[in-house]
Amino acid sequence: MKKSTSSNQSPKVERRTMEKNRRIHMNILCSKLASLIPQHDVTTSPDSLLQQHQLDQAASYIKQLKERIDGLKLRKDQAVLKSEGIDTSSSLTSSIDQEAKLGFALPVFQLREYGLGLEVILISGRRKNFMLYEVINILEEEGAEVVSASFSVVGDKIFHTLHAQVRLCRIGVETTRVYVRLKELIH
Repeated sequence: MKKSTSSNQSPKVERRTMEKNRRIHMNILCSKLASLIPQHDVTTSPDSLLQQHQLDQAASYIKQLKERIDGLKLRKDQAVLKSEGIDTSSSLTSSIDQEAKLGFALPVFQLREYGLGLEVILISGRRKNFMLYEVINILEEEGAEVVSASFSVVGDKIFHTLHAQVRLCRIGVETTRVYVRLKELIH
C-alpha cells in the first residue's frame, strides 16, 4: 500500500522549517556581531555578501584588538620595569650595547609577593633563554599555582610575566626559597 502524501511531506516540511529557523538564528547572530564592530562604511549589497563582509570586518577588528591588547601589555610591562628603575628603550640594536645601557646582564628576574599571590617578571635575551615550564614547575613545587602567564618580545629581549596564587592558605609559599631556586635556574 502507498503511504499518504501528507506523511511524506511532513519530514520535508520539518527540514524546511528547521533550515529556516537556522537561517533566522544565523542572521540574528550576524546582526549582533555587526553591532559590536565599528562601522566604517555602509554596504548595500545582497544579504549573503553583506554578512560575508560583516564577518570579514569582525575578524579583522578582532585581530586589531588583539594587537592592541598585546601592545598595551607590553607598555604595562615596560612601565612596571621603568618604575623599578630599569630602562626598556630599544633604540640600540646590539644586545651587548643594550645590556651595558640597561646596567644589567640578561636574564633578569624579579619576584613580588602580594598577600596570597606572587608575580614573577623575567627578562631574557633571545640568545640566553630558559624553559618557562621549569619556572612554572618551581612555583608549583613550592606550593603556588600559576593562574596566568604572558610574554612580550621587544628587540632582543623577551619579557615574561607570571602570576601565581598560593594553593593552600595555611601553608603558604616561602618566597625566599622560590627566589633562590629561580636564581639558580636562570643564572
